[in-house]
Amino acid sequence: MGKTGVFRGVQHINMDAKGRLAMPARQREPLREQCDGHVVVTIDTQSTCLVIYPLPEWERIEKDIQGLPALNPAVKRFQRLMLGYATDLQLDANGRMLLPQPLRDHGRFDKKLVLVGQGNKLELWSETLWLQEREQALLDSGVDAELPDELMSLTL
Repeated sequence: MGKTGVFRGVQHINMDAKGRLAMPARQREPLREQCDGHVVVTIDTQSTCLVIYPLPEWERIEKDIQGLPALNPAVKRFQRLMLGYATDLQLDANGRMLLPQPLRDHGRFDKKLVLVGQGNKLELWSETLWLQEREQALLDSGVDAELPDELMSLTL
């Protein structure tokens, strides 16, 4: 399977009426190399978007999620959503995949979508919600914003 590729960039894409979308070539090639186009798509529990993982990356994360203390109600809810919505998909010969309706409903998807690289995974947003998220993020990280300690330790 090779080493894990890195997903970068923001790309605007379209989904057809049946829920099919074509993965852009820049993301499609690493997915073919890493996992023969096998991905797992699930919901993001903190944002109204979907997360797309190459299968080997998802298997690692799934193991970590299953290892969390399920007696904690918040952990149990997180596991229920992340694992419950996890759906195995495969890119077809043209690099397209069909998103099931429950996943499309969670993301509030219509035709226009945005694919956002996040290193080891991709986020998939409705274009409308992505533009709102981007504006809020820019406002929240303005000149006067308090940065968390975790960000202060980065050398950019």
